Amino acid sequence: MASGNARLPPLNGLRAFEAAARHLNFRLAAEELSVTQAAVAQQVRGLEAYLGVKLFERLPRRLALTDQGRAYAPDVRRAFELLADATQALRPAPERLTISVTPTFASKWLIPRLPEFVEAHPFVDLRILASEKVSDFRGDDVDIAVRQGNPPFGPDLESDLLFTQELVAVCSPALLPKGRSSLRLAEVGGRVLLQDAHDLWPRFLKETQNAGVPAGARKLRFNQTSLAIDAAVAGQGIALVSRFLVEPELRSSRLVPALPGTLRGMADFHVVVPRNPRRREPTGMVRDWLLEQRPEP
Repeated sequence: MASGNARLPPLNGLRAFEAAARHLNFRLAAEELSVTQAAVAQQVRGLEAYLGVKLFERLPRRLALTDQGRAYAPDVRRAFELLADATQALRPAPERLTISVTPTFASKWLIPRLPEFVEAHPFVDLRILASEKVSDFRGDDVDIAVRQGNPPFGPDLESDLLFTQELVAVCSPALLPKGRSSLRLAEVGGRVLLQDAHDLWPRFLKETQNAGVPAGARKLRFNQTSLAIDAAVAGQGIALVSRFLVEPELRSSRLVPALPGTLRGMADFHVVVPRNPRRREPTGMVRDWLLEQRPEP
């Protein structure tokens, strides 16, 4: 029986050999391992020197395994697979959790932030249920939701304010007259008002401009706010949207304020969870992460 203290071949050399044996190419092996081609070649040479055998034939445009290399490669591959399986078995099983959000919240706010969430919580297997329909926590197997409305949302539910609904009129900078930072009310009549299912343009214009919708204004209706935002970015008109949904576009100047003033909406965004969640730990982690994203008062 081999001694437990018997010296093993260099691990980096084994990894380089295994990758190069699969690709029969040092360059492709280097790309897989995120090292240089020269480093892979050097590690393989070091392994060959350690073993005292030649593992590859270096041909003009490719590699070929020698008889010894061909015999060695499957065992090395199995050894790495065994290490990977053993390591995976030590890791806790991912906690599966379903979050219910609207399609606009998913596409414009949640999805751009998912890499940050995954990095912070690698063992939470998040399922996103994006629908305009208000999901049922039990019937739809939902653990946590972001809902637009006013609490209370139900006797068995708890809610925390995530974002207030602050509506702004935005458009592509291409729609503004040269040298101007916004439109005048009289100019709105010559533009297209991009409208979602909430139809808040009349209230916005009344409260911010003390005016009604201009007679010449045309309307383009969308069933989802995200589509109105995309149309505004494309220069197709003026969209009326919650500010937090277009913060990245405003920072990058892909969108600009089309009219001065903001409208305080009547339906804020809340994080909603059951009072007694089925998956207490992951639900709490996701809830805390969402609330950490709130703007500072």
